[in-house]
Amino acid sequence: MSTPPQTFEFQAEIKQLLDIVIHSLYTEKEIFIRELVSNASDALEKLRHTKLVEKEIVDENLELEVNLTTDDKAKTLTIQDFGIGMSRAELVENLGTIAHSGSKAFLKSLSETGQKNANLIGQFGVGFYSAFMVAKSVKVYSRSWRAGEPGQLWTSDGAGSYAIEESEGQSRGVKIVIELKDECAEFSQEWKVKEILERYSAFVSFPINLNGKRINTVQALWLRSKNEIKDEEYTEFYKFQSHAFDEPRLRLHFSADAPLSINALLFVPKENTEKLGFSRLEPAVSLYCRKVLIDAKPKDLLPEWLRFLKGVVDSEDLPLNISRETMQDRALIEKLNKVITKRFIKFLEEEAKNRPDAYQEFYSQFGIFLKEGAAIDYTHKDQVVKLLRYESSLTEKGKTTSLADYVSRFQGDQKEIYYLIGPNREALESGPYLEGFKARNLEVLFCYEPVDEYVMSNVREFDGKKLVGADHADVKLADLPKPPEDDGLTAEQTTALATWLKETLGERVADVKASDRLVGSPALALNSDKFMSPQMRRMMKAMNKDSAETPLKVNLEINPRHPVIKRLQATRESAPEKARLVAEQVLDNALISAGLLDDPTKMVARLYKLLESV
Repeated sequence: MSTPPQTFEFQAEIKQLLDIVIHSLYTEKEIFIRELVSNASDALEKLRHTKLVEKEIVDENLELEVNLTTDDKAKTLTIQDFGIGMSRAELVENLGTIAHSGSKAFLKSLSETGQKNANLIGQFGVGFYSAFMVAKSVKVYSRSWRAGEPGQLWTSDGAGSYAIEESEGQSRGVKIVIELKDECAEFSQEWKVKEILERYSAFVSFPINLNGKRINTVQALWLRSKNEIKDEEYTEFYKFQSHAFDEPRLRLHFSADAPLSINALLFVPKENTEKLGFSRLEPAVSLYCRKVLIDAKPKDLLPEWLRFLKGVVDSEDLPLNISRETMQDRALIEKLNKVITKRFIKFLEEEAKNRPDAYQEFYSQFGIFLKEGAAIDYTHKDQVVKLLRYESSLTEKGKTTSLADYVSRFQGDQKEIYYLIGPNREALESGPYLEGFKARNLEVLFCYEPVDEYVMSNVREFDGKKLVGADHADVKLADLPKPPEDDGLTAEQTTALATWLKETLGERVADVKASDRLVGSPALALNSDKFMSPQMRRMMKAMNKDSAETPLKVNLEINPRHPVIKRLQATRESAPEKARLVAEQVLDNALISAGLLDDPTKMVARLYKLLESV
């Protein structure tokens, strides 16, 4: 004869804890499906282990799988596994006590025998109770794997008590029938449950079937050996996990045991969508713990500058909080961050060395992120700077160089790395700032992106060599040998002209002197403000359009050998008014080359006056 139903009252403390589980523990109600599927997977894993040591197993031919059934008319969701099952005593012990976990006890028993099973995730014993967030009532049909144990039915509405009675005709394992609250009826819809399963439980080891259809068809590739996986499988996984349509540009698949247990599969997409004008990328490397999704977009798993990466990181070492939605140990997450970041940087170093053309294609798309990392990630700055690439005055157009290669080409006693910032190569090569360096065969890096100035000012040095703007007023260059026939202005004439220019131009210039860097241009303007470059000044002006503009002062350098300067020296004595106009025009032309002329209105009016005198 079957035993009659027996009712048990939850203790007051347990009622309070159950209330917390139902109303406060989980941020999203849909998490209950992930928890119950994880529990089912644990039960199947336990049975698989038990089969290795036990000869007699009830219903031995049942498939090791998880089956979910939705009924939108009855507003029910059923989750069934053919796993280890529970006896009456185990139901009381595991479901009648909050925070008692059969999985935790199972792991303990394995550790005592020197064995380990990393596929069990349910270590807190509260996942089952998440069902009461959405349920009017929960029925648990269960039968133990042991012969002679009858089927049992555990029932509760989560209010304060539960009942247990024998139930005939039960298969081995557990079947949970959830009668949903009216406001949670969406979880009886097949499409909704499918969406949740694909998000959280796509890589569970055992088959998951929803209304008879297999859901988890993509394997957890990150746990397989790289040698066993084909390129097509990687591509299929990338598209599935990233919801992408393109093929990955690069991939990194690695495992580590120390200092943390990590299995990672990272992808670099084909295109940088931020560069195409789309919104700022969000973190897209999902965090898993033993193949169960913990966070699809973890913000702290990788540094911000690696937000272009997609893929999966799985670690069984994560100390999760009780709801398995966040991580408890921030120091451990930081360690995870450093390990993965260093490994990816090493991967890029290998790519740059072994496949330079492919690396250059990657860099043309994603170099902006590396520059961001070099500027703001002080932990990895030295390694990231080595990955930066720039065109230079010694490279062909479209070809780039690293800072290490630049240093290897140092001339004589050169101690600084020079760079110029401008819109493109043509503008930099045609400007006056490069002339002195070319004449001395000194290499100059070409920087075309607005962020480059910020990067250079934050990086400051490489391999002990300072990074210096070639247009900086403090740059000192070695003297060039004078031409055999130097028909330029004499030293006295040059000094007199410089003094006159300083008086004529007034507050627009801080200093005027002969230049040691000009070869073919008449003059150049150097920003006298060490802390406010032309690019930075434009940015500040754009950000503060209504604020009072700071007066601009520059250092003007003149070329005593240039015809325009020689003519100006002669004109200032024969036609002082015209010479004043020419002096103003020389300064404005230099400001244009420096990117410092904001308003050309006065210059245009002056040009017309000069044309009248031609």
